[in-house]
Amino acid sequence: MDKKLIFLDIDGTLTTPGSNVPPASALCAIRRAQEKGNLVFLCTGRNYAMLKPLLQYHFDGIVGSSGSYVECGGQVVCDKPMTKAQKDKVLALLEEQHIFYTIESKQGSYTDERFKEFLRRNAGEDSNSEMLRWREQIEKSLNILPIEAYQGEPIYKIVIVSQKREPVEALEERLGAGYHVCIQDSDAYGFTNGEVMRSDFDKGTGILSICEYLGIPVEQTVAFGDSMNDLEMMETAALSICMGNGSERLKEMADDVCGTVEEGGLQAAFEKYDLL
Repeated sequence: MDKKLIFLDIDGTLTTPGSNVPPASALCAIRRAQEKGNLVFLCTGRNYAMLKPLLQYHFDGIVGSSGSYVECGGQVVCDKPMTKAQKDKVLALLEEQHIFYTIESKQGSYTDERFKEFLRRNAGEDSNSEMLRWREQIEKSLNILPIEAYQGEPIYKIVIVSQKREPVEALEERLGAGYHVCIQDSDAYGFTNGEVMRSDFDKGTGILSICEYLGIPVEQTVAFGDSMNDLEMMETAALSICMGNGSERLKEMADDVCGTVEEGGLQAAFEKYDLL
């Protein structure tokens, strides 16, 4: 049997948004897949500090910070934060455009009261998974610190929220080469949220770096996701599966769609594709 490398987004895929506890069906599927000889990786936009609670479930590695921090078998494979110049340019433009933001280092995340208040008002139960995750994480104070606590450590990703779509759409052009702006499908909620990252790293490059490190071809990879920040991961993997609660755009490009994680969707898909 060819060993499969299975990559799982967290929020809205492995767990309900903002949660750190996968349902029993998902954990059972992961264990059985590993017992068969497959390897299972977290593949997430979360920074290392925010995904720590999930490491107790013994994954084979992580693609964190949307591909700019990667570990495999406890070894660091990629560690590429933004340069200081890149970070400063992004923050200056966000301040100029009055776009809310949260900056993510390896050790923690830093946000301001404007963003927190915006989430309290807008991240209701019908919001997209990224907004729900941020509301839950901030309310539970899981490594989410005030912006005043930031001490200048390297930043891997910047989460953005705007009450108008136009400033976010124009952001990538104004930033120029070297940046990628991922915009979520959020028009229906009355605001636009997304992420700003280095353009040379994403969840897809994270998958490729693990394949290269292990000497396993990308043809043996499977990816599960639910939102547009999973796009590169889904495009890179040989088999891409979108969750039932996922973005309609992502469902259209994925190879298959499974049920939600609460419905046992991961376990059913693992069974369907002989991963157990």
